[in-house]
Amino acid sequence: MAGLDGIGEAERMRTAELLAMPLAELMAQAAALRDEGHGRVQSWSRKIFIPLTQLCRNLCHYCTFSQPPRPGENAYMTREDVLAVARAGKAAGCTEALFTLGDKPELRFAAAREELARLGHDSTLSYLAEMAALVRDETGLLPHINAGVMSREEMARLRRVSVSQGLMLESVSDRLCRKGGAHYRSPDKEPAARLETIRLAGELAIPFTTGILIGIGETREERIEALEAIRDLQDGYGHIQEVIVQNFRAKPRTVMADAPEPDMDDLLWTIAVARLILGPEMNIQAPPNLSAADFPRLMAAGINDWGGVSPVTPDHVNPEAPWPAVERLRAATEGEGRMLVARLPVYPAYAQDNDRWQDQAMVRHVLAHADATGFAREDSWSPGIALESRITRPSALPVDTAIAAIVDRAMAGALLEEAEIETLFTARETDLEHVCASADALRMQEMGDTISYVVNRNINYTNICAYKCSFCAFSKGDKAEALRGKPYDLDLEEVVRRTREAWERGGTEVCLQGGIHPHYTGDTYLNLARAVKAAVPEMHIHAFSPLEVWQGAATLGLPVEDFLRRLKAVGLDTLPGTAAEILDDEVRAIICPDKLDTAQWLEVIETAHRVGFTTTATIMFGHVDTPRHWARHLIRIRDLQRRTGGFTEFVPLPFVHMEAPMGVRGQSRHGPTFREVRLMHAVARLALHPHIRSIQTSWVKLGPEGVKACLEGGANDLGGTLMNESISRAAGTQHGQEMPPAAMEALIRSIDRTPRQRSTAYGGVSEDIHARGMTAAELTPMVLTPPRKRRREADTNQERFEYAE
Repeated sequence: MAGLDGIGEAERMRTAELLAMPLAELMAQAAALRDEGHGRVQSWSRKIFIPLTQLCRNLCHYCTFSQPPRPGENAYMTREDVLAVARAGKAAGCTEALFTLGDKPELRFAAAREELARLGHDSTLSYLAEMAALVRDETGLLPHINAGVMSREEMARLRRVSVSQGLMLESVSDRLCRKGGAHYRSPDKEPAARLETIRLAGELAIPFTTGILIGIGETREERIEALEAIRDLQDGYGHIQEVIVQNFRAKPRTVMADAPEPDMDDLLWTIAVARLILGPEMNIQAPPNLSAADFPRLMAAGINDWGGVSPVTPDHVNPEAPWPAVERLRAATEGEGRMLVARLPVYPAYAQDNDRWQDQAMVRHVLAHADATGFAREDSWSPGIALESRITRPSALPVDTAIAAIVDRAMAGALLEEAEIETLFTARETDLEHVCASADALRMQEMGDTISYVVNRNINYTNICAYKCSFCAFSKGDKAEALRGKPYDLDLEEVVRRTREAWERGGTEVCLQGGIHPHYTGDTYLNLARAVKAAVPEMHIHAFSPLEVWQGAATLGLPVEDFLRRLKAVGLDTLPGTAAEILDDEVRAIICPDKLDTAQWLEVIETAHRVGFTTTATIMFGHVDTPRHWARHLIRIRDLQRRTGGFTEFVPLPFVHMEAPMGVRGQSRHGPTFREVRLMHAVARLALHPHIRSIQTSWVKLGPEGVKACLEGGANDLGGTLMNESISRAAGTQHGQEMPPAAMEALIRSIDRTPRQRSTAYGGVSEDIHARGMTAAELTPMVLTPPRKRRREADTNQERFEYAE
């Protein structure tokens, strides 16, 4: 009891302190606390407003949303009405479908019960669940539901069709529910009932919005008490993603039409107090349309969010107060030194932990709209899709001082720490352009104005693979369990034929990689290299990922180093640093759990460097990973390079989701956003400086416009002409299987750079070889040999092949 009395006394002292603190001091503390938790990001949600029904059993004295049944009018929006609004929202780029409705009108109105029966439902919430699922499935918009006081079962049912829910606490004052109070004859406004609904949301792990309504007869002490109740629920469950501080607006034809509205200072005071009570991490919102011309001032009191703003529908709760246009909202936000960033109805921290906060039926829809930090994707582009001309919107914001300082350290050659690299990956707008421009200046300093490329041919000798990587659309099962097309296993003669053709067409490199065929051994890889080198001795063999090396060594019972030396002896020149994906086992456990772990991948590469091979390094990003994982990956590559010096280049490979198994199943994001693609190339240039000098960009993943942007943001190499590209095309990319040398050079010159055909090791090539590539004949059709059975001759220990029927 003494402890409880002590807590009560502490809260009374804190309340007295807040009530006595000058407004300017209160706001300054609140703004500083907001900046600590959110930096200068000011979020908002692009939404549509779906007022499913305006019937309500409550009689709140300030409400014009609630309307009685009208003869000849539907009590509920029809299926067609709902879909029409949702489709308009989708066309306008919205991500949120806000369902707002009166509390359980069927308990008061016969008209509601009768119409629900005609619709095939026994309750408003049952019909709501159907409509939310309809909007989700037909348009992909993310339902956020404000449906009043509910039972645990009702909330659990709606959790299956929504990404978040909400209920304004409004006040904890029981006085307001008595005669003469704003909530008189409104049973769903009983504070205890509302607090219990919010608590149940916590038990059910529902990302939840709540808040207070000020100016309806409560005291400032009661506002503090309400905010403390919200804080206590958040401390217990962690589910309250957003708190709204909403100011009462008097409306004609209501009981409180003549009641005084809270003035701006009162609203600012309450927002600031909310921030001080709820802490730096809480998302605190104040609706901009309820403060008209003064709304920019709200930021000074500590809000970090504007709430939902619709380009399509009005605020049906406050129809007299139109939303500010998005560009006006942006200009006002930037005028206060903050950055407007679109979010989803589920906030970033909750969008990044879908296993806890979302029903499985909703996960794919959240991932479809989310970027790597859990905010909304900037547009509908994904890797593999043609990129339209880029338009950079000018911003009045200065570069963030923290990002500028990290960039300066990187350009001076400092070893950036994980947190610093992660911060660079969060750059947007002005900060994004600064990071990319700085990376490009560093590229110019290190590599000059030359952009290099190599004429090569990919030869993927089999698409049969024993591994089940969830990002891979290329691999197939064996003939009995073919996935996504027919399996093949190339005959050695076809590999040799393609190598000779590549040499005749000006190619200087063949890149040999394939699936991990269950019947392949180390001898298979040795025979491939031996055959290619015998056929075209001048051809550079760039082959075998660390996974293939690991598997080949294991099948022969050899240490990795011994197997690598055998490969070197038969003609292997360099190794591709593929199969890296993300060098962090948190991610690998999800996307490739049966593959090499991070330490094993690094071990193979380091051993290869020790044996005398150089290798590339790659990252495959934009699926279930985050900037923290990217930072760890870059550091592991950088640290290995400092030990060995064996990496020739770093190659970002954006994840192509369209046909990838985890993309098809809705278990991944839709690849990185274009902002994230630009950042990966730029941050790699900065974070790997001066240890890796060449940064490559993938035309297969990004197309011409995409690679141009990366070449203007830190990259200096356009990779290979490829001749045959199979892996990205299998995943769904639209960018073809070859970019001939002439097209490469035209693209490079289009951005006023100098093209240079290089060798795999970044040396030069002869004029004769260059000329062959510029005048190459069309490729002849490929022969995809069907799977073969293998047997080993006991007397010679050599593999023999029998073709399958």
